[in-house]
Amino acid sequence: MSLPKTLAEDVARNLVMVARLIDEDPEEAYAYSRIALRLASRVAAVREAAGFAAYATQKYAEALAEFRAARRMTGSVELWPVMADCERGLGRPERAMAMAGEPEVQKLDKAGQVEMRLVAAGARRDMGQIDAAIVTLQSPELASNSIQPWTPRLRYAYADALLEAGREDEAREWFGKALEADKDGSTDASDRLAELDGVEFVDALGDDEDETVDAPEAAPGDAADQDERGDEPGKG
Repeated sequence: MSLPKTLAEDVARNLVMVARLIDEDPEEAYAYSRIALRLASRVAAVREAAGFAAYATQKYAEALAEFRAARRMTGSVELWPVMADCERGLGRPERAMAMAGEPEVQKLDKAGQVEMRLVAAGARRDMGQIDAAIVTLQSPELASNSIQPWTPRLRYAYADALLEAGREDEAREWFGKALEADKDGSTDASDRLAELDGVEFVDALGDDEDETVDAPEAAPGDAADQDERGDEPGKG
């Protein structure tokens, strides 16, 4: 609202493209974020979007600078966890741990506090403190049977930490709990479970994929049926 109408529309278009592309093509999303940043660097939402685009492309120093700028403009603490994770990305887990103990954490909503717990546990693992990471993740949110947006990732992180500690049976249990909560496929818990159970996925075509069989000509009206059998996009 602080920008002239035409400029505001141009900035908005670039921010929309950042949001659309950040998961599938982070480098392209980053390019759009730089355009928005050139057009409106004094808008907090632009600085925040630029931060997330830089974060998605592992440009952690740049991301941290943008997040700090957005925080100065808004006074909000909601970016605190991702700022701490940038410190991890820069090889400074001790700073991330220090941020986990700052008063800002108490001002976060429940989702933000869970995210901060995940970052702190990751920092512990970065420092080789796997047992401390496990303890960090043990919380009422982990023990709760209520499924929240953060539940799959929290359970997954706990399972992964248990596995690193050599507690395979417990890890299998928690990967199963993560999968149970993960309705959107946001984690690869199913693959991790399969690995633990020794399940191998093989190419169904095997060595015979070069052998071809002449298919009958499609009858009129069959094209639509064939189109429905296209590959579904995967999720990394």
